[in-house]
Amino acid sequence: MPTIDGMELCRRVRASGGRAPILMLTARAEERDCVLGLESGADDYVVKPFSVVEFAARAKAMMRRAERLSGPPGIRSDVLCSGDLLLDLERRAALRAGLSVDLTAKEFDLLAHFMRNPARVYSRAQLLEDVWGARDNYEHTVNSHINRLRAKIEPDPANPSFVVTVWGVGYRFNARGDPAFS
Repeated sequence: MPTIDGMELCRRVRASGGRAPILMLTARAEERDCVLGLESGADDYVVKPFSVVEFAARAKAMMRRAERLSGPPGIRSDVLCSGDLLLDLERRAALRAGLSVDLTAKEFDLLAHFMRNPARVYSRAQLLEDVWGARDNYEHTVNSHINRLRAKIEPDPANPSFVVTVWGVGYRFNARGDPAFS
């Protein structure tokens, strides 16, 4: 891109509240570039050269996820609540104990996915597919986002009560936010 790099553009779109799905198509094939692209707010990352069939499948999957995250038409399900944690899907705002929580686009999408499916256990690979639309082996991306999300929403991030680890499997959302139910 002539005047601005794609990652910076992606950051600006997300910072301005843009929620449109973003698929990065790039020649940068290094793992760190992919991670940076996804963490800047992209929903998927495809490296050139690419298969047109795979590209189309990834675009369709991204659109399906965007539709799923917007919820079924006609049913108002724009606010999710669990204990003192509130997620306003329409405004893409999070509150914990009445205070605003500043979440990145991916952290918000990850938390929304968990809150829509409380108590369900997700592997890192499932979260990559469901939230990022990726099937690659960047599972540490999930770990990084979970750690940052916990730092922002957990009363005690060292002993999480909302997003809990299921050892050997992955993560689940504890709807009560009570460590006794972890």
